[in-house]
Amino acid sequence: MEVVGIIPARYASTRLPGKPLVNINGKTMVEHVYRNSAQARVLDRVIVATDDQRIKSTVEDFGGQALMTAPTHQTGTDRLAEAAAKLEAEIVVNIQGDEPLIKAEMIEEAVEPLLVDPTLQMATLKRELKEEERLTDPNLVKVVTDQEGDALYFSRARIPHNRGAAAKFYEHVGLYVYRRDFLLTFSELASTPLEKAESLEQLRALENGYRIKVVETEYTSIGVDTEEDLQLVREIMKGEQHGE
Repeated sequence: MEVVGIIPARYASTRLPGKPLVNINGKTMVEHVYRNSAQARVLDRVIVATDDQRIKSTVEDFGGQALMTAPTHQTGTDRLAEAAAKLEAEIVVNIQGDEPLIKAEMIEEAVEPLLVDPTLQMATLKRELKEEERLTDPNLVKVVTDQEGDALYFSRARIPHNRGAAAKFYEHVGLYVYRRDFLLTFSELASTPLEKAESLEQLRALENGYRIKVVETEYTSIGVDTEEDLQLVREIMKGEQHGE
């Protein structure tokens, strides 16, 4: 059973153009993501799926593997599906290309359910959310699950509504694991009403009756969307290098 990690990486980011190639303490962002991901014991290989020859060349220069994909994809999932269609792997991990602090352990946690449950098609991660001010941030996606850890709903709103007994809150960590055949099917499904309302692709799977296992993680990562995010990540990495 081959497990492949794919990093969708496009050059034309709106808020931070050329984002995969920005320098973070001596290495490009895409190299940090690639090397951290490659440490995951469950991955047989890691591939960058890109629409830009500059990114492909950069990846190959540091010894990584890259695939060219169409420049017309609207989402990372579409780019992932095109790359996966060219592979024979049974399990595909969608690794966010703008999270240079990603931990190999997060990938291992997310993949594990698909290794033990052959009926499961998709898995992701959640982390406990304790900061009150972040609960109402629409940029932070929240998730609620059933008692078996399967997703009930993802939302940009504060869920659950805490009217009675105290409830725990969880933020969704956007690392996805798919069975390859399901990924190819999922990418062809039409957008669904809740998906459009929340602008969250994973709701398309729930609205079509598919189960998503949500594993709790204690690890953190930071998505780099702005110059401020970039500076924060640089400082964190500098601290890690000095053992702080």
